Amino acid sequence: MSRAQGGDSEAFRALTEPHRRELQVHCYRMLGSFQDAEDALQDTMLAAWRGLERFDGRASLRTWLYRIATNQCLDALRSTRRRPAKQWDIPGIEPPEPTGFGEIHWLEPYPDALLDGAISVPLGPEARYEQTESISLAFVTALQILPPRQLAVLILRDVLGFHANEVADMLDTTVESVKSALKRARAGMQRRLPVTTAREQPPTSDSPAEDAIVAKFVTAYESADIDALVALLTDDVFMSMPPMPVEYRGRDSVARFCAFIFGSGRRFELVPTRANGQPAFGVYRHTPTGIHGVGLFVLTLVGDRICAMTRFENTVLPGFGLPQSLPSAQ
Repeated sequence: MSRAQGGDSEAFRALTEPHRRELQVHCYRMLGSFQDAEDALQDTMLAAWRGLERFDGRASLRTWLYRIATNQCLDALRSTRRRPAKQWDIPGIEPPEPTGFGEIHWLEPYPDALLDGAISVPLGPEARYEQTESISLAFVTALQILPPRQLAVLILRDVLGFHANEVADMLDTTVESVKSALKRARAGMQRRLPVTTAREQPPTSDSPAEDAIVAKFVTAYESADIDALVALLTDDVFMSMPPMPVEYRGRDSVARFCAFIFGSGRRFELVPTRANGQPAFGVYRHTPTGIHGVGLFVLTLVGDRICAMTRFENTVLPGFGLPQSLPSAQ
């Protein structure tokens, strides 16, 4: 610490590197965007480097870094640097009428490859959520509805388990204010998160049960078999496509959209990966000029069915180590 405070960058890196992954996940939960989280993490490390000489050891280095990261994210939220919604932009091809329009169009997926060592960190005794649950797309989406201060308090208290007095110190406020914000944030999350108590739980990650659903989905999608695909969906299945705000809810609505996607003989290949602790696929379309990446699907499972499908643009593929094009068959 003394060397780092004296300007030794290698000593600073040795102190902060063990916390980098978990801080990146923290920024992602707060901002809902992988790119925005990357930017906030870089700003956090720069602020920590510049302010390290003022670190007095009253709190742990980890807690001090969380304070900086949280306030960097709050600044980003207040500055309204959010990506605008994107409208359907394929001329002459109109999708089926959506059943609704979403509020959270800046959402981006988080690669599972970056979760190693980030969600196995020790939590405070008051944490209420499993780390895998709190990185899921449904949870991160629900967080984005909350006002910034409530969002920060809920993550610090219920996800990470910091004590109320620690959170108050991080946010330069009172314990009473933290408790009030937490009460309102919990009520907001309860309204937004889907009710899961009466539904089957998703299969365990990488289990035979999950593998079986994934294999059926890949076969149905790559063969453009609408009937087989629909058979895998729950009645209330939900499809969204950030940054486009259009949403499709219900099996019939999603089936119509998939039939539209497969129209005119369009065919696709899926390359498996994982995002937000969920099965995901790079989506590649066969064209006269090759097999090109057109997006990334993330599936949300319940029991032996798919209850949500989230489609992201092909700009997220590099973050998952996926190419923009696949080699054509010889």
